[in-house]
Amino acid sequence: MKLPAPARVGIVGAGQLGRMLALAGIPLGLHCVFLDRGLDAPGAEVAPILVGDLQDPRLLAELASKSDVLTFDWENVPAPALAALGGDVLIRPAPAALEASQDRLREKALFSRLKIPVTPHAAIDSREDLDRALRRLGLPGVLKTRRLGYDGKGQFVIRRAGDVDPACAALGCTDLIYEKFQAFSLEVSIIGARAPSGECVYYPLSANTHADGILHYCIAPYRNASLERQARRYLRRVMEALDYVGVLAIEFFVVGGKLLANEMAPRVHNSGHWTIEGCVTSQFENHLRAICGLPLGSTRALGAAAMINFLGTMPDRGRLLQIDGLAYHDYGKSPRPGRKLGHCTILGARARDRDSALKMALKLISRT
Repeated sequence: MKLPAPARVGIVGAGQLGRMLALAGIPLGLHCVFLDRGLDAPGAEVAPILVGDLQDPRLLAELASKSDVLTFDWENVPAPALAALGGDVLIRPAPAALEASQDRLREKALFSRLKIPVTPHAAIDSREDLDRALRRLGLPGVLKTRRLGYDGKGQFVIRRAGDVDPACAALGCTDLIYEKFQAFSLEVSIIGARAPSGECVYYPLSANTHADGILHYCIAPYRNASLERQARRYLRRVMEALDYVGVLAIEFFVVGGKLLANEMAPRVHNSGHWTIEGCVTSQFENHLRAICGLPLGSTRALGAAAMINFLGTMPDRGRLLQIDGLAYHDYGKSPRPGRKLGHCTILGARARDRDSALKMALKLISRT
């Protein structure tokens, strides 16, 4: 479908991802409009916003009327509410991709069907199911909610028999998944974009470090030709199976030199923020190019990059900006423990330049 120029892009969710999408659209001549729950959402500073519940049929219809294509910045946007719009507006990625990612059990079933390795796991809908899973899969393991889990939410690590009752008390014993714990050496992610024509482009692998289930910092490109080939192959399988249009990310554990798929995100991804300054075309611009039917841009890295999330509090801007090659992003959000408030990206011509600046930045942030 050829969109008018300039195209109007409706975005369900106006968090920092939506905000960065809207900012990437401005140079392309695209006009974005948001739907979110509050006027204080980060995206409201850069584009018009409709305020209300994300599954309100009236508001979704109004957003559709103001848009040539709809997208979203959060994987927990209710897929049925979007699907109910029918043929009123083009939705990219399609709601089916949302549905596949919103249930951890369905997500793993999709990976398995596509011959993408996953952690041994079991569906849990009762204490008896959990007891059977513990006997079959053993300890340690992770009990997770099947839905609405992100940034470490809805998870409980079961290391010993005494952890089972507290886990059930915290999460209940229904609509869960139990996964065998993996002694991984590394966590990596792959991000790619697929056009309506089926053309795919891929960003370099990112090596990710988490704190309490939330991405702390990532380093890219992570140079490992074998892992990158595996990751690209798996990502393409998912995008083709879903007839996907837009940016998609998959996070992996590296176990014994092989990849185990952990989860996917049918949207732009936190581990790809480095692409704003670090690649010829950012993940945000390529998502917009894909959903608007524009040619995809080059994903070539411009050097070595590291991205650090600002969690809970913002660091001293003046001190960080003294670091050569550092780009600073403030999302305009109010402080709260564990909340993603902003990030910085450090660029260097060589990996050792990046790593030196990364260490300096992490030290400055820890003093805040």
